[in-house]
Amino acid sequence: MKEWFELTLKSGQYSPDEIDEALLTAGAIAVTYSDAEDHPVLEPLPGETPLWPETLVTGLFETPCDEKEIFSCVASVLSTEINALPVVKENHLQNTDWERSWMDHYHAMKFGANLWICPTHLAPPEPDCATVMLDPGLAFGTGTHPSTALCLTWLSDHKSSVENHTAIDYGCGSGVLGIAARVLGASRCDATDIDPQAIKATHENAARNDVTINCVLSNEFSAEPADLVMANILALPLTALAEKLASLAKPNANIILAGILISDIEMIKEAYAPWFDFVEPFNTIDGWALVHGIKRA
Repeated sequence: MKEWFELTLKSGQYSPDEIDEALLTAGAIAVTYSDAEDHPVLEPLPGETPLWPETLVTGLFETPCDEKEIFSCVASVLSTEINALPVVKENHLQNTDWERSWMDHYHAMKFGANLWICPTHLAPPEPDCATVMLDPGLAFGTGTHPSTALCLTWLSDHKSSVENHTAIDYGCGSGVLGIAARVLGASRCDATDIDPQAIKATHENAARNDVTINCVLSNEFSAEPADLVMANILALPLTALAEKLASLAKPNANIILAGILISDIEMIKEAYAPWFDFVEPFNTIDGWALVHGIKRA
């Protein structure tokens, strides 16, 4: 069975980018970043690419490999001695059928009475219900996070406000909300995100579900006001985007805002109050909330 060698270093004296470069120079076939402690990285504002205060950078090497040569090369690129490298872990991994592994753990999920999110290796559980075929990927949003679940449940429970109406998915991630709106009968959906990977994922996932989503990067985004505006981001970006999102909503349009902690509800209501009346009580799951508003005519 094939094995891999995994080397993890901690940022601090060296930046994550410097360690990344050193590992790749030493022959790593992949490099991943993870949190060294317990600092959440939340949705960034436009133009930001945040990292954790202390980051673990892991290089994956095919075996057989010369581990001493890897250490020597990494030390050379970082201009330090081998015994001074900030090594956190070195590990040997056996080959795993990663595809089979996620298939065993990712199952179809139902939201409300009318909507399923189903991985592509399974058949839709209820063919008469709207179904989004979606696999986990690099872009955020498969329905497993409470914020996404709240949005999908709202769409399912408000099908009459979706069917034959136009929609906007602002901060689309995987495109799951826009695609769900389309399979529930929305006549059109425009979508945007700051991450190019999200644009790619949205187009691919929409094609997989035989729907069209008009999706571009945020700095290229322009759309006519819609009947439904969806934004599953986080409280601070949502607050900053209040005037922009309000301009994208028609009179009497619905807006659903998620990625919001219960403690942030009042801040969101204050930011959107100049344009929207709110439909309360707001739905919540595990400390997260969805704020639903209707734009005043």
